[in-house]
Amino acid sequence: MLDDFMVRAALAGIGVAIAAAPLGCFVVWRRMAYFGDATAHAAILGVALSLAFSMSIFIGTMAVALLMALTVSVLSGRGYAMDTLLGVLAHSALAFGLVAVSFISGVRIDLMAYLFGDILAVSRGDLAVIWGGAALVVALIGWRWSALLTSTLNEDLAHASGIDPKGEQLVLTLALAITVAVAIKVVGVLLIAAMLIIPAAAARPLSRTPEGMAIAAGTIGTLSAVVGLRAAYVFDTPAGPSIVCVAALIFLASSMIRNFKSVR
Repeated sequence: MLDDFMVRAALAGIGVAIAAAPLGCFVVWRRMAYFGDATAHAAILGVALSLAFSMSIFIGTMAVALLMALTVSVLSGRGYAMDTLLGVLAHSALAFGLVAVSFISGVRIDLMAYLFGDILAVSRGDLAVIWGGAALVVALIGWRWSALLTSTLNEDLAHASGIDPKGEQLVLTLALAITVAVAIKVVGVLLIAAMLIIPAAAARPLSRTPEGMAIAAGTIGTLSAVVGLRAAYVFDTPAGPSIVCVAALIFLASSMIRNFKSVR
């Protein structure tokens, strides 16, 4: 069954959706959209380093994404406006990554595949990495779910409950780095943040509990992956952007439902 490239692509998209769903909810709740964007943009520098030192793309992108996320966490609140800091780091990392790639000789690099994803070229080995990373992210978020919710709701309440908000921030940082590393093959660095944010944002008006929102986000992400792949096949469009377009349309429908309920 896995010999069919469309089946492998669908499984890869579902794996990324499962990894991004619970993490995306916390990104939305904490208003960390630009934080996710900066971490994703840093991944292209990880690709360059991986190719330069002949090591796994997954390891290189995860290491650089984690370093970027930790850098943002350390520098935040030290005299820099957060949006300015994220803008500088995100675009600088992307630019340095693209420049670094140009210095690598003897290796043929398809930048479009890393920028916008190449889900149709996913191999069995890629599937193992994607699903392994997704399982790790879900396990990590599930393990710290209650503590993460408490620290997201109120840091003072978290301290009173014996929870370290900084420690929970590190858990989210690690999960974000893993998600970026597994998603780069599917949607590329420029669209990873979209898969984190859009399904979670679309699920928010349809959910009454945090757990329900995470499940709804995973469902929307999975539906976006499957329908987006089908649309790309029928209309001969890029697969990664097609997946994000479907997620955006679902978000639009979700927003209309919310507005209709508020009018009533």
